[in-house]
Amino acid sequence: MSGKENIMEHRISISSIEDFRVKLIEEERSLATIDKYMRDIRFFFQWLGKENVVEKEKVIAYKNELVQKYAMASVNSILAALNSFFKGMGWYDCVVRSVKVQREAFRTKEQELTKAEYYRLLNAAREKGNTRLYHIMQTICSTGIRVSELQFITVESLQTKRATVHLKGKTRTILLTPQLCRELNRYVKENHLKTGSIFITRNGKPVDRTNILHDMKALCEKAQVSRQKVFPHNLRHLFACTYYQLEKDITHLADLLGHSNINTTRIYTLVSCEEQEKQIEMLGLVL
Repeated sequence: MSGKENIMEHRISISSIEDFRVKLIEEERSLATIDKYMRDIRFFFQWLGKENVVEKEKVIAYKNELVQKYAMASVNSILAALNSFFKGMGWYDCVVRSVKVQREAFRTKEQELTKAEYYRLLNAAREKGNTRLYHIMQTICSTGIRVSELQFITVESLQTKRATVHLKGKTRTILLTPQLCRELNRYVKENHLKTGSIFITRNGKPVDRTNILHDMKALCEKAQVSRQKVFPHNLRHLFACTYYQLEKDITHLADLLGHSNINTTRIYTLVSCEEQEKQIEMLGLVL
């Protein structure tokens, strides 16, 4: 009997996908991660069609199609979702390797938000009267937190100048500078907030990435900043780049950003292509 015949047949179904969703909830994955995984798995399910048997050869074929359609980072993100599902189902023989991508030596200037552009976004938010967004952008950019961690910036945290984040089974402390605390205390008083998360919707729920992204994009024209540069994570990116340029301490930066792997932090140490050209020219190796 061949090795393939010894492998139990794997069938994907709507119920198995739903079971995996419940498993992700029990693991306390973020809602954004769960939605993303479910979307990727359902697309694969649709791709399989009526023949819903999962085999490694089919997964590889799907991977090859993805490579033709999407950027490598997107392909690997989709494969990570599928591999997580396969492992959750115990289908380890279906797990495939991610696409190897050579790490860039520099950042693309077209997507890099500058400090001057950040200031223009702040001014645009203030002129539009969107004080919530004005303070959200300053909070993210001056602490380097993720949008998902914004809910832990509470009225109580302003008293200790420390915010404790509990996410994905991990706990870390965010430092709030005295200047930021003064700004946020003023916002708290103006909005008559007594306790809990500072940045909330009209229904009292913490704002999410969609709320923030929509409001930030609405500032682009007035601030004269390219739309492709304007999204919440670029504020975290600006904090990290600014900190590294000043301190050159990647280990401490990793701690501030909440990275468990320092390789993840490396992207924030990259300079733009133009800046790298200047640095190479300064070597003086061309007569």
